[in-house]
Amino acid sequence: MAKRIDVSGLTAYYGSHKAIEDISMTVEPRSVTAFIGPSGCGKSTFLRTLNRMHEVTPGGRVEGKVMLDDENLYGSEVDPVSVRRTVGMVFQRPNPFPTMSIFENVAAGLKLNGSYKKSELDGIVERSLKGANLWNEVKDRLNKPGAGLSGGQQQRLCIARAIAVEPDVLLMDEPCSALDPISTLAIEDLIGELKERFTIVIVTHNMQQAARVSDRTAFFNLAGVGQPGKLIEIDETERIFSNPSVQATEDYISGRFG
Repeated sequence: MAKRIDVSGLTAYYGSHKAIEDISMTVEPRSVTAFIGPSGCGKSTFLRTLNRMHEVTPGGRVEGKVMLDDENLYGSEVDPVSVRRTVGMVFQRPNPFPTMSIFENVAAGLKLNGSYKKSELDGIVERSLKGANLWNEVKDRLNKPGAGLSGGQQQRLCIARAIAVEPDVLLMDEPCSALDPISTLAIEDLIGELKERFTIVIVTHNMQQAARVSDRTAFFNLAGVGQPGKLIEIDETERIFSNPSVQATEDYISGRFG
């Protein structure tokens, strides 16, 4: 079941360095929210705070609150591993497990989280590959290595792996930056289909991509060199690209800086 994210007063650190500061926003369920902004402004750092991946980084810590419906993901009793099951992640570069087959890649998270009969695994793997629009391309070679697929297929395999455990939220950190235009289009089409089932947050450097795939867009920026990244504004994507309320957003979108 897709869930709503409410972030309030979130600040993230690397050691003593403040990477992002005092971010508050809401992400609606079954929608796509895009994060845009210049390099180094904390978009990916913020994305990783939404499933507690940031604290895996040496010196990484967070202040503030991330609510997933009624649960504070940073509550003292909350297990970070269970958070990462609930809030899945797809990374910039496709990262299938190189020694595993296509089937094993999709089933990996399921096997970690519980015991399934072979028939159950077969059904979930097929459903997940269909959900990632990959089934027809790989159904006759499920026992071949996942690393043998093309880049675009590998990324869709990683998406299949992420959705196999039925997360509530899917985070995507520049999922198309390493892909060719045709593979990029396939992933963008897929995002449009997946938002029927999942709450999706995507970081992208591609402004056209943000305009194409997202319902809402958040613009992040730095106040200056060495300063933490901040959320400048978040609004309906159409409004952000046609009539933003902050001059810095317009400057970035129109290419005056960034």
